[in-house]
Amino acid sequence: MKLTRPLPRQRPETLIALIDVVFFLLAFFMLIGRLDATAPFEVTPPLAVSGADLPGGGLTISIAPDGALALDGVALGRDDLLGRVEGTLAARPETLVRVNGDGVTAVRHVLPVVSALEAMDARDVVIVVSPNPQ
Repeated sequence: MKLTRPLPRQRPETLIALIDVVFFLLAFFMLIGRLDATAPFEVTPPLAVSGADLPGGGLTISIAPDGALALDGVALGRDDLLGRVEGTLAARPETLVRVNGDGVTAVRHVLPVVSALEAMDARDVVIVVSPNPQ
């Protein structure tokens, strides 16, 4: 009868402990780290004011969900609307301009209007928002 001796067992590697430490470090840095981009200067976001009535007068630019524009309730093309606004601001630079967009209007329709108002040096521009009814 031939008996064979079992081979000596190799010692288990301590790699498991190293993996545990790496995962703990990963979790730690994910919890304390910031994943968003930070500005190199202090940024204070604007505050929304609700319940206050807007001052009367001025111009109201309405923007539909499809990008159609209206000035004081009259539908106009972009060039006509901006021409009228520019004429009003040239005569009365202190004129209040309200930008009123539909709730589902894409930003790509609103930003060009606001940029054009900025190029005209409009002093008082208000973007009208409504509280969510939910």
